[in-house]
Amino acid sequence: MAVKITTLEERPELGDAIHDMPDDWPEFVQNDPVGWAHFPRLAGTFPEFTLIATDEEGVAVARAYAVPFVLGAPGRGELPPNGWDQALLWAFSDHRRGVRCDTVSAIEIMVRPDRRGRGLSGTILAAMRENVRARGFTELVAPVRPNGKHREPSTPMAEYALRTRDDGLPVDPWLRTHVRAGGVIHSVAPASMAVPGSLAQWREWTGLPFDADGWVEVPGALVPVRCVPEQDYATYVEPNVWVRHSLG
Repeated sequence: MAVKITTLEERPELGDAIHDMPDDWPEFVQNDPVGWAHFPRLAGTFPEFTLIATDEEGVAVARAYAVPFVLGAPGRGELPPNGWDQALLWAFSDHRRGVRCDTVSAIEIMVRPDRRGRGLSGTILAAMRENVRARGFTELVAPVRPNGKHREPSTPMAEYALRTRDDGLPVDPWLRTHVRAGGVIHSVAPASMAVPGSLAQWREWTGLPFDADGWVEVPGALVPVRCVPEQDYATYVEPNVWVRHSLG
């Protein structure tokens, strides 16, 4: 499929299209408090790092968000264990203070569900790498959400992320796309996203009873959700995988 990929800064008229593009994120993921507070502001705050792909008819078929932050600041230095959430918090904090950033993190690459299976994810990842390089950065990092992990929620992420095929590439398709593009698996972010909620909220988000103490496997979740009926809450803590892309 032939697509045109530009930044939202270059084509601000596509702002509504990027927000309205259909996706299939599980409902509970959309209730991560950090994401809920910051994700809707990504395009307006970082239009130069927001990419949108349109097809021959001008229809938005993929989007990508990335954010700059200072990894080398005091108290930082290493990619954080609470990956996706922390990348957002650092980015918006650094933007508010107007500091010079040294690293860019991918936040989302999303292809419309009806346009998948055509290599678009790799295409827009390559465009993200080039956009970050063109802006003078030497590294792109990504708290990757492996898209096959939900089929094995009880498998530790550290074990899953390092599985490889006979050709040495990761078994997971999305990790494999990153490695093919030049990325290197760096570490697991064990608490990349956290979604706390009452049992009523979790029942609404998932349609599951959430009435027994223990771990609950939820469709779309990468690990089980901890349910505590005695205290009327359940919490999902999602691990992601940090991948580093050297752009030098």
